[in-house]
Amino acid sequence: MSGNKGRLVLNHSTHIPGLLAILGKLIHYPGIQTVTPGVISRVKGHAPHLKLRISVPIRGGFKVLARSGKTVQEVFIVTTLSSDELVYTITQIQA
Repeated sequence: MSGNKGRLVLNHSTHIPGLLAILGKLIHYPGIQTVTPGVISRVKGHAPHLKLRISVPIRGGFKVLARSGKTVQEVFIVTTLSSDELVYTITQIQA
C-alpha cells in the first residue's frame, strides 16, 4: 500500500453494517481514487455475510454491489485498476 490515499465520500446517512470498515481499508490501496456509497435497496435473496461484487463498469471505474442479508447497497469506485485487479483487492480486504 502506498502513501497516496483515496477519498471516501459519505453523502448518505445509512450504510450496510460493516461496509464503511471495508471501504475505509479499500481507499488505502494504490489505484483507488474515490469510493462513494450509494442507494440502499431491499432484495428477495438472502446473503448471510457482507459480500462485495463488481456489477458494471462506469466512467473511470466500476459500480460494486454490497450485499448483506436482504439489503443491497450500490458503491461507486473511481479507480485506475482493471476489473480483475479490483476483484483481487476486494478479496484481500474481505479475507
